[in-house]
Amino acid sequence: MPSFVLFAATALVWGSTWLAIIAQLGVVAPSVSIAYRFGIAAALLWAWCLYKKTPMKLPAIRHLGLAAQGAFLFGFNYLAIYHAEEYISSGLVAVIFSTLLFFNMLGERIFFKIPFNRAMLIAGIVGVLGVVLMFLPEFSKPASLTAMITGVSLTAFGAVSASLGNMAAVYNNRRQIPVMTGAAWGMVYGTLLGVIASVITGETWSFDWHLPYVFSLLYLSLLGTVLAFMCYLTLIRREGATVGGYVNVVVPLIALLLSTFFEGYQWTWWAGLGAVLIVVGNVLMLRKNGKK
Repeated sequence: MPSFVLFAATALVWGSTWLAIIAQLGVVAPSVSIAYRFGIAAALLWAWCLYKKTPMKLPAIRHLGLAAQGAFLFGFNYLAIYHAEEYISSGLVAVIFSTLLFFNMLGERIFFKIPFNRAMLIAGIVGVLGVVLMFLPEFSKPASLTAMITGVSLTAFGAVSASLGNMAAVYNNRRQIPVMTGAAWGMVYGTLLGVIASVITGETWSFDWHLPYVFSLLYLSLLGTVLAFMCYLTLIRREGATVGGYVNVVVPLIALLLSTFFEGYQWTWWAGLGAVLIVVGNVLMLRKNGKK
């Protein structure tokens, strides 16, 4: 499957998960919902791997990298983002999380000695600026200083955590661990982290049997996790974490386009200009990687 298809599929699915996550908040504690989501995804991936007879037995030393990938990419990352949306708007979360691209660039430079790519840096700056413009009106929404600091801190922690998970994925790829195998094990570790977090915080284990929660959970598990992460991790394996990180710049644009149809989102000139900048940044990124 071509890299641009992997990129588009990941962005389209994750762009729609913003709507699904809203249905997850409220009755069930965030850490419990995360444990459900990745537990279902892990079970499906393991079943598929066993059916396809994919090698799942790995040396113990390899599980350190897999545990890091699972903990940071599927655990801390989502715990932080789910909780952040309890304090600040999803738009502000999207803006801050889009900086994942720059954390990935820095991570590749520190951990793998990959030099900064000027073209990708420019594309990233243009794209993130577009995200800022799209959500500019939300910056003026009232929020207490404590809530703002908490929400921003949690989102920044989530972005750094996701980047570290991306670095672990690159590390595991270089050890020739198959994407499917790494994801299956990683989601097991991510699920365990969600369980541990719920125990430590004393959150009650419950389940919401109302259709919005059940359907959103299945959607997040099947498409938002299994399908999207398979595409995303394969993209990282081929193109590197920087290109993969740009997906999170495009995701807010997809989310707002869907919100226009399902939630009646009203576009402004600022939002329109932001969308144009995201497209321009995307074109710059694709031109740089067009030869692949």
